[in-house]
Amino acid sequence: MPAAVPPSAPSASGESRIRIIALGDELLAGVGDARALGWIGRAVASSQGTDCRLELFPAALPGDTSGDLAERWDADVRARMAPTSGEEPMENRVVVALGRADAGAGLSLARARLNLAKVLDGLERMRIPAFVVGPPPGSDPETAGSVRELSSAFADVCSRRRTPYVDMVSGLEGHEQWEGDLSRAVGQYPGQTGYGLMAWLVLHGGFADWATGRG
Repeated sequence: MPAAVPPSAPSASGESRIRIIALGDELLAGVGDARALGWIGRAVASSQGTDCRLELFPAALPGDTSGDLAERWDADVRARMAPTSGEEPMENRVVVALGRADAGAGLSLARARLNLAKVLDGLERMRIPAFVVGPPPGSDPETAGSVRELSSAFADVCSRRRTPYVDMVSGLEGHEQWEGDLSRAVGQYPGQTGYGLMAWLVLHGGFADWATGRG
């Protein structure tokens, strides 16, 4: 079971204010989505409530590998952190959205595991809750097996740290609507249907409770 997330502190107005910092690649940025929301925009919008205000600060880097993420996460998170004291305290949380670039770059599973562990251990030291989303399956059959293995390795790293993990491969591989969306897309990016499916998996993976501190 994931570690319990501490409840967010209410502001002077009585509503909780939470800043979500999201790290990932072009899939986090919603490339290919005609609505320009991606899965993260849809998930955050669905999690908003009258008692909680979520603010999203994404940091997407095209072609981001787990190695790139391990090098940049600290600076990107600190640059986007909200003040946690004062009249309007705000809690920080971090979404780590892992892409498929490791498979194409030839990174070993051992190195990919270490890269994710470095990010999660660093966030733990900063006492910032993390939520990890794994890479979705692509349309390239040559890298399908590697992406599947990557997702499994990332899931194990998260399990050992009791960090929530959403396995996109298990949820989307072989899914008719997902594969149909990819077949109509340019490159490896889904369209509105695909991003909607990703958001659905994230929400059913406990994102709303984690994001708002109700979990």
